[in-house]
Amino acid sequence: MPKISVLNMEGNSVEEIELNKDIFDVEINEHVVYLVVKNYLANQRQGTHSAKTRAEVRGGGRKPWRQKGTGRARQGSIRSPQWRGGGIVFAKKPRDYSYSTPKKVRRLALKSALTSKVRDGELIVVEDFQLEEAKTKNFVKVLEAIKADKKALVVFPGNDEKLRRASNNIPNVKTTMADNINVYDILKYNSLIVTKDALRVIEEVFN
Repeated sequence: MPKISVLNMEGNSVEEIELNKDIFDVEINEHVVYLVVKNYLANQRQGTHSAKTRAEVRGGGRKPWRQKGTGRARQGSIRSPQWRGGGIVFAKKPRDYSYSTPKKVRRLALKSALTSKVRDGELIVVEDFQLEEAKTKNFVKVLEAIKADKKALVVFPGNDEKLRRASNNIPNVKTTMADNINVYDILKYNSLIVTKDALRVIEEVFN
């Protein structure tokens, strides 16, 4: 069973805890991770793109020149796709890109992502975040003390408005609740910072 040190806000180790091996020490399945990340990105697409076909472009009702005798190729409309300002061939139209993946696949991908963070030494467990004021400089000091990477995902157990406000102005730092973590964010950020309580919530999600 993997073990990890729990740090306080000064960056000092206060205890060592054991991680659930069924979540943080599984065989990493890269293909499943790929499928879930691909699904996540597809679901983020708005699908509001819209281009005009030759039937929707304004103008072009008159034939540009007569069919024969000019020495030029025959043309029926200046709004044909080969003309500048003409319609688009197979124009994109608004559509829904979202789809779903099986729950088993999503759970396995999440376990693989969490395991990779543990094995790469990118998981940081913090005892708790007790900020006196919701100030960015205070939160930056904590991140520096625990030696977090500049790109960090901070996970806390519930909605922490003070922590969210303190981290809003820090580039490449994102905060989220434990029951909202996803594979894409875990892999995107170099450091995964989790509080002890958030760790318990994550373990409860898999029960």
